[in-house]
Amino acid sequence: MSRDAIPVTILCGSLGAGKTTLLNHLLREAGERDIAVLVNDMGEVNVDADLVSGNTDLAVDGGVTELSNGCICCELQDDLETAVVRLASDRDFDQLVVEASGISEPRPVARLFTTGSRAAARYDVASIVAVVDARQFHDAFGEAGVATRRGDGEGTRPLSDLLVEDVEAADLVLLNKTDLVAPDELDAVEEMVRALRPDAEIRRTEHSRIDPETLLRARYDPGAVEAAGWKRALDEDGGGHDHDHAHGDHAHPEAVYGVASFTYRRRRPFHPERFSTLLADLPSSVVRAKGTCWIATGADVAHTMHQAGPSVRVEATGPWIASLPEFEQDAYRRNRSDLDWDGEWGDRRVELVFIGREMDEEGLIAALDDCLLTDAEMGADWGAFASEFPTEAGEERVVVDP
Repeated sequence: MSRDAIPVTILCGSLGAGKTTLLNHLLREAGERDIAVLVNDMGEVNVDADLVSGNTDLAVDGGVTELSNGCICCELQDDLETAVVRLASDRDFDQLVVEASGISEPRPVARLFTTGSRAAARYDVASIVAVVDARQFHDAFGEAGVATRRGDGEGTRPLSDLLVEDVEAADLVLLNKTDLVAPDELDAVEEMVRALRPDAEIRRTEHSRIDPETLLRARYDPGAVEAAGWKRALDEDGGGHDHDHAHGDHAHPEAVYGVASFTYRRRRPFHPERFSTLLADLPSSVVRAKGTCWIATGADVAHTMHQAGPSVRVEATGPWIASLPEFEQDAYRRNRSDLDWDGEWGDRRVELVFIGREMDEEGLIAALDDCLLTDAEMGADWGAFASEFPTEAGEERVVVDP
């Protein structure tokens, strides 16, 4: 962390998880530390900012409210970068806390402070904190698998997507509202969170009560995506291997409550119709799945599959390196000595990670194998297969949108 930079704590979590309660607790217990708080709500009326600043009558122009303990609350109504740079120029404070709205992803906020922007010149990220409603998380990913949505209009997204993205980005996870779940449910939630983000510090809280020093401590890892559970599972066996056997690759954490993960790798493409049918009916025991797909669409492009609870999306990410002219392949391979390359198929492959609770691993692997092209289909015209998967880089198909 830069010596003169202002540390930033980014606070994320679904609507109702307890972020505003946490902010009010933090400001009450801040002591002599001056904290600036940027509150970004999803509606025209910033309810969270009103709740956070409601304990003072001292208002300042420009949407900024000075709190009774010297802290500052600013409604984030304009560009985030402009707001944080202006705040650092106009005010003296010890730490900034940015509360993302309940439908925002934390990583884009963190990137603002780490990628050479005007804000990055004034601030350093100290921590990304995810507040998780333990009851809500268990209901979304536990045995019931209840799917709800968050947002308004076209901005709605499955809650499961948001919960997973928050946890995978966080280096501190607060399992909040622990008084609303049974002890075994809470243990199961913690095990699922640890599978999604193995390196995160996890604290259990009621009413978002936590020591400010613990909350604000610097622990940010700019390579957080590398530490996500799905990425860790891909890398655990060293990667770069062709495993074409019945059981895939196993990466099981210590699972008291049945939470485990496994990696599925093949050097044969999926039939688009059979794979689409499987994705539309993944078992509810799968909490998270992500990875690279080789799909026989007739277009030589790689796809990435993202699944979180009942939500499933597939995105076209660009051409396989093996489909490029030979001189481009050679240049790329010289710069990527770790590239998993097959003598026949190049980098074309299926490489998927599944994280879940009490999954039927053998059954799921068999179902995935059934989606692969048969020997006869390998010699057919792949472009003749019916497919709804995108073929242009950046295009996405929502397979299941609960």
